[in-house]
Amino acid sequence: MLVALAVVPLLGMVAFAVDYGYLLKARADLQRAADATALAAVLSLEPAPNGEQDLVAVRDAVREYAAANVGAGFTVLDGDIVVGRFEPTTIYSNLQILQTGIFDTVRVTLRRDGNANARAPLFFARAIGFGEASIVVTATAALQKANGLKAGSDILPFGVPLTEWENMNQGEAWTIYGDGKILDDWGRELPGNWGTIDVGCNSNSTDDLNTQILEGLQQSDLDALYEYGTIPTNTHINAFYAMWLDADTGLSIGLKHSINQIIGEQRLVPIYDTITEDASGDNVAAHIVNWGVVTVSGATFHGSKNTSVEITKSYMYDGDLYAQSALNDETNVIAGAYTSPVLLQ
Repeated sequence: MLVALAVVPLLGMVAFAVDYGYLLKARADLQRAADATALAAVLSLEPAPNGEQDLVAVRDAVREYAAANVGAGFTVLDGDIVVGRFEPTTIYSNLQILQTGIFDTVRVTLRRDGNANARAPLFFARAIGFGEASIVVTATAALQKANGLKAGSDILPFGVPLTEWENMNQGEAWTIYGDGKILDDWGRELPGNWGTIDVGCNSNSTDDLNTQILEGLQQSDLDALYEYGTIPTNTHINAFYAMWLDADTGLSIGLKHSINQIIGEQRLVPIYDTITEDASGDNVAAHIVNWGVVTVSGATFHGSKNTSVEITKSYMYDGDLYAQSALNDETNVIAGAYTSPVLLQ
């Protein structure tokens, strides 16, 4: 009789141990799927040059990655996909997602609760009247903002005057000519000279510039700048670390091959506030104070006066950029530059 009386509580203990362990694993698996889905889908938020974002593509990406991580036919409800911009002051407390500005955040809820997808089945618990259980998980991922350039960062070593950069809106373009002349979006000639910047070894060759344009900033460039005492570390260039770099007025026709290959792509350009040259005018240097995002939108190469490159003030995602370590600090970030995603919750 004692054994008979103990059967029910024993079954209950078995049900609790086995089914609870199963539910923990099922929840962990679904949470990993939500994390991976949010991290992958947030990459679809990279804005167009004018700041437009394809939110339909983001939601499609959520469903695609959820199905890939959980299984074909897995359903994600419309209301379980939240896309917006995280409020920096709430990042380490009660995270708020705003619906203004450039969106950088995706929150995904995956559920097996009968409202979307079948509830998780139980096994021994059926004996005491519990056949299934609900599992609901949430993950939030955001694109980090960049404040530095590491080896591999996509750059265009053309110097942009600070005053002109600040006067241009996102989506507006400059046309830069081989003789150093700059025209704005309305065809007006801007004061000053435009040219290439030696981001790395002094007196970079055309081959060096072409390598940077196609392959990004090289570790050898960082090593050279560190060796010269231009930057305090060879791991990255802080975007707001002011430095003098050698420069050359105008554009070489030798850049034709590399520029034509990156039309339509985003690059980071050095921004200078001052250009100096020695008494003979042979050695030019630019005082770099920031970096900015552009899209290379067109190019023509026909002699120095008819050679031109058009760039548009833009946005970019580049996983090789150095991320701003404190997500709640937006004072020293490269406007429009985003790097590797991170889970917020």
